[in-house]
Formats: sequence, structure tokens, C-alpha cells
Amino acid sequence: MRDSIELTVSDPSQMLLLRDWLRGQPGTDVAVTPGQPQQGELGALDVLVVLASSTGVVGALKTLPEFIRSRRSGFRIEMTVRGERFVLEATNVEEVMPILERLLDE
Repeated sequence: MRDSIELTVSDPSQMLLLRDWLRGQPGTDVAVTPGQPQQGELGALDVLVVLASSTGVVGALKTLPEFIRSRRSGFRIEMTVRGERFVLEATNVEEVMPILERLLDE
């Protein structure tokens, strides 16, 4: 069984760098897809979709704190995991990661 997560970034110039970063994870497929605008919005940011086994998704997620910390301050990643929405940034990585791991272990 494969899980998927959707990621958007606060700085669109970092999208392809994040895609390449995540593609380095074994057994992980990553694609960039157009985002869907919400009601009243004129456009939406592209979305990274990560497909992998549960173990592969957890492995990919565990690399995100390092990616975030290597960026300028204020950089964040918004993600949807099993219908739940999370925001991951340098200031909350330690709090959010255990929640994501528990969610994926279910």
C-alpha cells in the first residue's frame, strides 16, 4: 500500500529544490502538480505530491526539518497527510514531527 502527502512551500522558488531533495529518498515518487484555487482565489501554488510506502513517506518527512533549517528564516511547508493539514517551520519542527509520525503509523 502506498501513502501520499501533498506539500506546498511558502517560497515558490524552493519548490523544485524540495522536489529534488525528496526524490533522493529510496522508494519515493515525487511529482509537481498544479494547485487548485480555493473559492474567491484567482490562482494557487503548485503542489508536490509524494507517493511511497508508509515507511518511505515517514523517511521523506524526517528529512524535511533539515531542508527547512537550511533555508532563510520564515520558510515553511504546508502539508496534507491523510486529510489532516499541518504547517512545518523551523520553530515548530520538534512539535509537529511526532504528530506526523503517529498519524502515518496508524
